[in-house]
Amino acid sequence: MALLDVTQLSIHFGGVKAVQEVSFSIDPGIVYSVIGPNGAGKTTLFNLITGVYKPTSGEIRLDGESIAGKSPDELARRGVARTFQNLQICMNMSAVENVMVGAHLRLDRNLIKAALRLPSITRRDAELRAEASELMRFVGLDQYLEARADSMPYGALKRLEIARALAMKPRVIFLDEPAAGLNPKETIEVDHLVRKVADSGITVVLVEHDMKMVMNLSDRILVLDYGKKLAEGTGEEIRRNPDVIAAYLGAHA
Repeated sequence: MALLDVTQLSIHFGGVKAVQEVSFSIDPGIVYSVIGPNGAGKTTLFNLITGVYKPTSGEIRLDGESIAGKSPDELARRGVARTFQNLQICMNMSAVENVMVGAHLRLDRNLIKAALRLPSITRRDAELRAEASELMRFVGLDQYLEARADSMPYGALKRLEIARALAMKPRVIFLDEPAAGLNPKETIEVDHLVRKVADSGITVVLVEHDMKMVMNLSDRILVLDYGKKLAEGTGEEIRRNPDVIAAYLGAHA
């Protein structure tokens, strides 16, 4: 059974049809990439699935249950995590504190307990810090455990965002251009990290413009063009698809 099923999904912004009747399924534990030229609707598709936008029409199912139109916090409780194209880091906090923020859904929200700093709250904070520290080691950032986020290089901050998303203990993680703005060495580090995440049993849905990275990582690839599904298949099938070649290079090419 597919983990995620998207059926005839569409969203219109006035007269602009940003995503048009897109359908696909994602099996558990794979790396599924969404590619396409600029303006193809990739991030809009992510925003629909992760609750940022409500679809005009269509259906989204997680484990057979409809999640279309549910809020991001509801989806987070169901195991859906994501990162964004632009960094969403709390720069005035330490790196490990940023990762701890990702676990906020699992915290005790009793204000009286928190204000009194009861032993149960203190123990839970210590446990979360230990979990966050382990996640930073997982993404290769153990040297920045106590560093302030604003002192870290850009490439490290990209991996910090992934660590924070992993702190939610997701079943599926949506990564929106995790290699954007990275140098070749940093891109390789993110490439290896994405595969490591997938190998840990978490389904990865990836939007990325680095085609070498996409072809290296992806079990399945969806190609969008002008908001429509252009093709879907393995890396080799996509590489040889004449419609995909035309969309990226022009029909004459």
